[in-house]
Amino acid sequence: MNKPLDLPLPEFVANKAELAKRLRQETSGEVMTDMASCGRYATDASIYQAMPVAVFIPKTAEDIATAIQIAADLGVPVFPRGGGTSQCGQTTGTALVIDNTKYFRKLLHADPEKSTAVVEPGIVLDHLNAALKPHGLWYPVDVSTAGQATIGGMAGNNSCGSRSIAYGNMVHNVLGIDAWLANGQVASFGNYAHSSGAAKQLGDFVKGLANTLQPEIEARFPKVLRRVAGYNLDVFHPQSERPYTQDDSVNLAHLLISSEGTLAYFKSLELKLALLPQHKVLGVVNFASFFKAMDSAQHIVKLGLPLLSWWIAP
Repeated sequence: MNKPLDLPLPEFVANKAELAKRLRQETSGEVMTDMASCGRYATDASIYQAMPVAVFIPKTAEDIATAIQIAADLGVPVFPRGGGTSQCGQTTGTALVIDNTKYFRKLLHADPEKSTAVVEPGIVLDHLNAALKPHGLWYPVDVSTAGQATIGGMAGNNSCGSRSIAYGNMVHNVLGIDAWLANGQVASFGNYAHSSGAAKQLGDFVKGLANTLQPEIEARFPKVLRRVAGYNLDVFHPQSERPYTQDDSVNLAHLLISSEGTLAYFKSLELKLALLPQHKVLGVVNFASFFKAMDSAQHIVKLGLPLLSWWIAP
């Protein structure tokens, strides 16, 4: 039998008791440090496990800002948590895990005329779409875990969904993000040309970095539709087959998409919605072999039927 690795714990774990004490004293949120509660947050849909230092469930925006500041004071990393549906361990970490799903799950505003909505990061995709359905709208990044996945988590890993060829990934369907920075300050990330304050300063810095690295970005970033790993440094020099924006403008919110909560803590997200399809078609196609089934995909895509669901039956 393989013996588990005896890895040393990070030094900040020693601050666990002080972290929990201050969170209980200075916030109204729920604090959990027991083995059972932390164990529930130590896993996601992957094979990985990482025990949190503590779990915090904030009740107010002030709770989150305070928790970020307390964690910074004690040198403890902060880890935003959504539905925990990630398959590569992205939602696990030895850190202060902050769970958005209990209290930060509201649809803050919907504008049917502009086909936009502003949501809190803990709202579940299916719940959002249920609220949008009376308006004839939906959020078209339709991941298979729609009953559990939160919008914040989907933005964190740049979710795609089965119809991304037609509608794009999260990065193509997020218009703006208000987020807490590491110092607890809130910054608004949106159109770069209209940005100001901390977001503008950060955007200027990243633009300089992207310009310096432009040859490497152009040489090494994959030119594919569903590139979802890593930071989107190419927003200033797009490499994807699908443009980030319809007018080729730069949106600083796209820097946060796929960052897995490492750059900022989402407070709210402005989303681009789509009209609900009026008709759906189910196609059942039989193939003589698996190879022919796979080879046909390129031709089926060219039909331009984004809502065509098809079964492979070799």
